Amino acid sequence: MDKDDLIVLTGGGGFIGGHLVADLLRQGYTRIRSVDIKPVDDWYQVFPEAENLQLDLREKDACYQAVRGARFIFNLAADMGGMGFIETHKADCMLSVMINTNMLLAARDHKAERFFYASSACVYAADKQTSPDVLPLKESDAYPAMPEDGYGWEKLFSERMCHHFYEDYGLATRVARYHNVYGPHGTYDGGREKAPAAICRKVITALMTGEREIEIWGDGEQTRSFMYIDDCLYGTQALMASDVLEPINLGSDELVTINGLVDIVEGIAGIKLKRRFNLDTPRGVRGRNSDNTLIKQKLGWAPSIPLRAGMQKTYRWIHEEMHKRAGERRRAYR
Repeated sequence: MDKDDLIVLTGGGGFIGGHLVADLLRQGYTRIRSVDIKPVDDWYQVFPEAENLQLDLREKDACYQAVRGARFIFNLAADMGGMGFIETHKADCMLSVMINTNMLLAARDHKAERFFYASSACVYAADKQTSPDVLPLKESDAYPAMPEDGYGWEKLFSERMCHHFYEDYGLATRVARYHNVYGPHGTYDGGREKAPAAICRKVITALMTGEREIEIWGDGEQTRSFMYIDDCLYGTQALMASDVLEPINLGSDELVTINGLVDIVEGIAGIKLKRRFNLDTPRGVRGRNSDNTLIKQKLGWAPSIPLRAGMQKTYRWIHEEMHKRAGERRRAYR
């Protein structure tokens, strides 16, 4: 990408999108159009150097407006959240198929050069994720298809759309299957947060209230890998610049139990909490990890930021935000 190319980034008001806009600006890209459904005041990060648009990309006309004149498109827009959200909002998650379909049509008709689609590890077949000691998931494990109901099916279908737009129309598409991205400047409460942010919030709440107890969803022995945002940003841009045509894993291969994740956050906070296991909550698959063989072959790189290092930065940011909110509430009551 040239520094003066028009780059369109959807989901720019979200967690990953906001970080990607910031990173592109830091690198000296001068024409960035950031698009999100939320009012700009509700975006996680806002940069006046970018062109910031509030558009509902489920609408075809909005997509055509968003991509007009663009050479490169990063499509990160989706209605999604952590397991607590996607297991209870399956129809809402599937409606995101309208975003990617209309964005592909607009990219084709406006003759964009390259199109990145943010897929998810939720595309992987459920029967390969039944044990905490899961074998790392390689890209071919998405088939025969049995992805996460709702959200996973939408992502897998949209991957196929990208493939066929390249096949039929010559639109160069790139697809990354994100594995549990975390870091500062994202949601940590309200129901859409993912495990790293939720556990940070719960530990900080225990410190602030003195309750010394934490609720764990499930038995805590389910396993995941978590990728820090900086690895996500590098991998996304490296894939966009590559000649890799097939969907590729973009995730850490550092497997951890949820109990182990709590151990890490407790260590950062300097506290030990009583654990209360809630077996009636959404838990997702039993185990999931990223096989990074293909990304190493194709890009000569794979995510490598240690979980503890990323969690320290994430915890510090959430701690500051929660204490800032608490101070604002105290001042409001005076």
